[in-house]
Amino acid sequence: MDLGSLKKAPGSTHSDKRIGRGPGSGQGCQAGRGHKGQRSRSGSKQKAWFEGGQMPIQRRLPKFGFYQHNSKDYQVVNVADLERFDAEVEVTPELLQQNGLIKKADALVKVLGNGDLSKKLTLKVHAVSKTAQEKIEKSGGAVTLL
Repeated sequence: MDLGSLKKAPGSTHSDKRIGRGPGSGQGCQAGRGHKGQRSRSGSKQKAWFEGGQMPIQRRLPKFGFYQHNSKDYQVVNVADLERFDAEVEVTPELLQQNGLIKKADALVKVLGNGDLSKKLTLKVHAVSKTAQEKIEKSGGAVTLL
C-alpha cells in the first residue's frame, strides 16, 4: 500500500451541480433562481434587516427611555422600621437583612426619614437623608457612613 493507491470511500463525495449549463443539467434556464426579481439578478445582496422597502421596525417603533450610567440603586429603610431593634444596638446591613428589612446585605442601603425613633441606635449604612439623620441624632443615636 502506498500514497498512489489511496482512494476516497465510496459515496463520500459527489460531483458539483453545474448551474446554468443548459436544460440537460436540470439547472439550466433560470439556474434555480426563479423568475425575474431582485434575487434573480447577479450581485444581489440585501442587509439582514432589510424588509423589502417597507418602513423598518426600528423606525416604526417609538424611541423611549434612557439609562443613567452613574445612578446608584439603594435599598430603602425608613426610620419607623428601625423601631423594632433594641436600644444601644449597632444596625448594619447584615442585621437589616436578618430582620427582613432589605434583601441583600452587600447592596447599598439608604435610611429615609419616614416615621419616628424613640431608641438610641448606632447605624452603619451607605447613605442617609437629612431628616433621618436629624431624627436618629435627636433620639441619641449616631450614623456612620460606609
